[in-house]
Amino acid sequence: MKIAVACDHAGFPLKAVVLEAVRAAGHEPLDLGTDSAEPVDFPDFTEKLGRAIQKSEAERGIIICGSGIGACIAANKMKGIWAAICHDTYSAAQGVVHDNMNVLCLGGRVVGPELVKVLVPAFLGAHYMGLEKGGERFARRVNKIVRMESDR
Repeated sequence: MKIAVACDHAGFPLKAVVLEAVRAAGHEPLDLGTDSAEPVDFPDFTEKLGRAIQKSEAERGIIICGSGIGACIAANKMKGIWAAICHDTYSAAQGVVHDNMNVLCLGGRVVGPELVKVLVPAFLGAHYMGLEKGGERFARRVNKIVRMESDR
């Protein structure tokens, strides 16, 4: 899979670890910046990541800001972007399997490099359990969310 990766200045110190974890998991990262620790606005980079997914330039994304919260809020304003903050492997995988999450939000000031090395493969190794895999109850719930999104 091609994985969009973006961050703000607070997430920049962790971005190289995320990029390497994506590669180590056998995927191709698409680095969307930022490229320094100079202050930038996280919504700008979150939008770049979301647009890459919307345009099918990437299948999933990983965004890093200071806490993960701002980027998560911004990402979820974009149609077709289903983002969650996950600082544990269970949530990183479960969000994909049950809820069709396509963006992992990380707090660069919350998680360290060693945790990233297990979070990223948990997220990327998970697959949505839709109807074709016997996940009728998950598909029913996800379809309700899709309807909510289309009503905006």
